[in-house]
Formats: sequence, structure tokens, C-alpha cells
Amino acid sequence: MTKNIFERKTKEDKPVLAICYDFDKTLSPEDMQAQGFIQKVASDVKDFWRKSNELAEQNDMDQNSAWMYKMREDSRGKVLFTLDTLREHGSNVELFPGVKDWFERIKKYATSQEVIVEHYIISSGLKEMIEGTDIFKSNAFVKVFASSFLFNKNGEAIWPAQIVNYTNKTQFLFRIQKGVLDTNDQGVNDYFPPDKIRIPFRNMVYIGDSDTDIPCMKLVNSYGGHSIGVYNPNTEDKTKVYRMLRDDRIKYFVAADYTEGSQLDALIKSIIDKTRANEKLETIYYNNKHETEEFYELSRENREEREQDELIEKLQESGNFKYTHQIINELGKFDKWTNPQRKKLYNVALNNNQITWILTDADVKSFYETLMLNDTSVCDRDNSEQIAKIKTKMQELKELKEANEIKSDK
Repeated sequence: MTKNIFERKTKEDKPVLAICYDFDKTLSPEDMQAQGFIQKVASDVKDFWRKSNELAEQNDMDQNSAWMYKMREDSRGKVLFTLDTLREHGSNVELFPGVKDWFERIKKYATSQEVIVEHYIISSGLKEMIEGTDIFKSNAFVKVFASSFLFNKNGEAIWPAQIVNYTNKTQFLFRIQKGVLDTNDQGVNDYFPPDKIRIPFRNMVYIGDSDTDIPCMKLVNSYGGHSIGVYNPNTEDKTKVYRMLRDDRIKYFVAADYTEGSQLDALIKSIIDKTRANEKLETIYYNNKHETEEFYELSRENREEREQDELIEKLQESGNFKYTHQIINELGKFDKWTNPQRKKLYNVALNNNQITWILTDADVKSFYETLMLNDTSVCDRDNSEQIAKIKTKMQELKELKEANEIKSDK
């Protein structure tokens, strides 16, 4: 059964450090698609990428959607293009030294410093291949944001479900920041007071290898976080990381060596140590700030009314049922409503289809029935008419549901 409310991560008692990784050439020496799959469907890896880029240029097409299309088309008659096949190829992807035990080891060190470390992947590569790796199977990651396919009931890839490119990668940093990880959750656009943000950018690390990581690196850098450029320890080619540091895209660069005692290992542990100390200072600052605000602030009643008005605005603008349920859940925490607020809520119920069509859902129905039952503005003709219309609509939806159930039983 589909859940009515998006699951969100809430602020922890201890500081949380999010370490976000690109995948190709960051955790793995080569592009994941070119470690077996492309070789099976194309005569040459370079030729595959050349044709893919040409397809994108000739059709004003996103490069990622182009290679996803090419993978699917070129596999016809050669290999099964299924979820299982992609995961199987993912299981053969090579990883840099130390990667396999890196994630748990860093989490353990952070725990010893009273810091919570969470690992995330933000990659333009294929989620299905990442899911085939040992590191994914070991539950190393809180969330993997990557390009992915939609599969039919036979497990065959039929359409891109998610396309992640270098420009839209940054949205996932905002989702991590607020704990709003579901890609369909519009709550990522909600305002969070600075001290309520789950993982401020200053507590983010972004590790990448190339220009496609620059938007994320720049964003993290700009807000006091830690951007790290990595280079292949076998070639020791530092050309890209030199350029990224020169252009203020990264703060540090190290070899992609994840073994214990490596430069990267020492750097991340230093960042964890800094996070612990800095968050103690931030806590003192916000405690002082709140005490000052409480001294000058409006009464609790006025603050609640302002919060209610903001939630009503969100309800008016809600664009999907899940988000509507989320807002109704928050509205249900309040007992008292002003008459103008009631009018707005009645109006939304009748004029926003995202609410109208779920008026008989348990949580929505309960909220509106309580709202109407406690409406003491008996002399307000508009309210009475709106209440009557809502009750009529609820009855119509109930009858429609019952009729559909009878049909399905037959």
C-alpha cells in the first residue's frame, strides 16, 4: 500500500556530516558502463561515446538521455537489457583501493567523535549498476541519487525514470540538507530556519573528479562546506584538480585512495574533528539567538496564526496528493482557527482538485469534519454554504467509491 506521507529525516541530537560522492572516476577508476556492458553491445567504447554525443548534439538532447537511449538500442539482439543484467554488470565494477571498507570505517571514527556520518551518492551514472556493487549491498549509503530506468513487469528497461546531469545534481544537495530525500517531495522548497536545517552546507563534503562535479563543488564551497577533488592514484594526473583549485571549485585535492592512513582518510577525519568543535559553537550561538528572539518576539498565539497562514498557502498551491496529505497532517496539529482562515480552508477544499478528490481519505476527512464541527460562526452565511457544499461533495465521493467497489466485486 502506498504511504500517504513522504518520509523525511529529522534533525539529530548530534551534528550530522553528509559525505556525498560522485561515482565514476571518484569511487571507480572508469565509467561504470565501460566496464563490460558497452563492450558487449558496441565494437569500441570510444566509438560508443562518440556516437552518443553526436546523437545528443544533432537532436538538442541531454547527453545522459542520449547514452541511456544508446545503451537500450544497442543491446537489442545482443544482451538482455533488464534490471538483473544491469545489476550483474554493476557487480563487476572495479573500485579504488580501500573503498569497500571505507564507509563503515569512517562512520565508526565519526561515532567516536560524537558525530553522525551519512554517505550519499550523487551520480550521472546508472543507479541499477550501482545497486549491483558490494558497497551498495552492504547498505553503505543513506540514498543513491543517480540516473535510472523504468522497467516493465518482465524487468525490461523501457524508459528513463530519472536523468541526473551535472546541472541538476545540486538539487540533491538541497534535499540532503533538509532531509527531504524523496525526489517527488515538494517540501524541498519549504523554508527551514537555519537552526532547524538537518545538515547545513558547512557540514557537507562533496568528493568528485571532474568538471561535471563543479556545480555541486561550488555550492558546497560557497556555504562553508568541504569540496574535495580526487585524481587516479595510478596515473597521478593532477591536471584537473589543479585547475579546479585554481578556479576556487575545490578546497582540497588528494589521490582517490580510500585505504586507512591515506591522505583522504586523514583529511576526512580532520573534517569530522572540525565539525564536532564547530557545531558546539553553533549550538551556543543559536541558544543565545533564541533567548534574544523570545525576549522581543510576538505572543505564541500570533506565531501560531502566522504558521497556520503559511500552511494554508501551501495547501492552496499543492500539486500532488502526497504533498496534500503532508500539509493536512501539519494542519491537524492546530485546534483554533480564525474565521478568515476557515473561509480559505473551505475554499481550498472545493477549488483545488488535489484536495477535493481526496476529501474522503481518512486524514483529510477527519480534519475537515473537525473544522466544520467546531465552526461557531453560525451567522456567517458564506461559511454555512461552503460547509454544505463540502458535505455534499464528501457524500458524492463516498457513493462513487461504493459504486466502484460493487463493480469490481462483479
